[in-house]
Amino acid sequence: MTHPTLVWLRRDLRLGDQPAFHEALKQGGPVIPLFILSPDMEALGAAAKWRLGESLAALSKDLSTIGSTLILRRGDPAGVLDALIEETGAKTVIWSRLYSAAQIERDAAIKADLQARGLSAISVNASLLFEPWTAQTGQGGMFKVYSPFWRAVRDRHIDAPLPTITQLPPPQTWPASDALQDWALAAQMNRGAAVLAKHSQPGEGAALDKLSTFLETKIAAYKAERDFLDRCATSTQSEHLSYGEISPRTLWHAGQSAMARGAAGAEHFLKEVVWREFAWHLMYHSPHIATRNWRDSWDAFPWRADNDDAMAWKQGRTGVPLVDAAMREIYVTGRMHNRARMLVASYLTKHLLTDWRVGQRWFADCLADWDEASNAMGWQWVAGSGPDAAPYFRIFNPDLQAEKFDPNGQYRARWLRATGPKASPDALDFFDAVPRSWGFSPDMGPAQPAISLSAGRARALNALQSTKAPQ
Repeated sequence: MTHPTLVWLRRDLRLGDQPAFHEALKQGGPVIPLFILSPDMEALGAAAKWRLGESLAALSKDLSTIGSTLILRRGDPAGVLDALIEETGAKTVIWSRLYSAAQIERDAAIKADLQARGLSAISVNASLLFEPWTAQTGQGGMFKVYSPFWRAVRDRHIDAPLPTITQLPPPQTWPASDALQDWALAAQMNRGAAVLAKHSQPGEGAALDKLSTFLETKIAAYKAERDFLDRCATSTQSEHLSYGEISPRTLWHAGQSAMARGAAGAEHFLKEVVWREFAWHLMYHSPHIATRNWRDSWDAFPWRADNDDAMAWKQGRTGVPLVDAAMREIYVTGRMHNRARMLVASYLTKHLLTDWRVGQRWFADCLADWDEASNAMGWQWVAGSGPDAAPYFRIFNPDLQAEKFDPNGQYRARWLRATGPKASPDALDFFDAVPRSWGFSPDMGPAQPAISLSAGRARALNALQSTKAPQ
């Protein structure tokens, strides 16, 4: 009798281009898909945890269509795996690699323990184009700047996506599984979960449909239009990548095919796929980027800790229309346009002189497409403290950015116009999503800025000069 293989799924919740399942099929026996709600998953922010539940529900449905079952267990992964090995007689455990320092340490310990007991433990790459340690400078070190990183990897061979899994041999008896609803992954969202659900299309099928639409109608103009807030010009793949509902290899080869057909924006799309790789390259080589200034020379910079002005920023009540519109977008959709992310980060860290980690933590709680490496790199890039960072003196002016990237005010109206005959449903949804304790209502008057844009800029530049933070 061939022993079962456990496939421990993490951020690879799909059937297409799924190396872990293909490796499991090579073992020749039954395959048991498993997801563990581990402590690091329990610690996800409210929106990300809700979105994880949606992704698990979609994958469970997809697995059922091919005669398989997703087993759900909660707890410490080592203990959960031991229990399932005992219950099923499994001799092999397969998982896709994760790349944060804590996850690497945990997985290495599990693999060593399994192998010491005569079991097979196999890890594969399912979430990146290539392993972070395989990209090196001419001197053999890590890249600290994106442009040379892109030049080093843009022509490397990337394997084609693996065929979609259409069958997984089932065990004679399925082990017991938790019920997904008992995990209550939406509990922290409270009434906001129903609002987010209007703007989310979870699952691999939705990811592939959106990619098809993007390739057919948007990729040609991607570079020219992607920064415009009032246009739907991006691929909207970030949430699908976050949970592994689509693989970066699938996006890479789709972009390569579009470039071969002459699509003008295809190369820039590929650069954005590699930008995510760069974030994980940095996270792997310098894990402190997630919690500390990447350049410790910034440790003396006088950023403020959490404060009342930062709270107004979180609540979309700064009195600066473009900033408030973006902060309401994230609360209603769990996403934010990339241009808007840069603008609100600049406003918080520079005009409001608030520590980038305050914003990083808020994004981690509010983003349904949260990605640890991209979030950390993005915040430090804008703040000036990170690798390849925008100079601190580059301070976005939200009003000028609005004129350029929301020239007709459509984006601002969508998220701020909550009264009158032309009230926006999305703007009204914000008031249905926020905590009741905030006491917000659509007819509340506009907020007054804590500081003018010119005074905020001057204060930030004075702080820079007084500490002589390096640029």
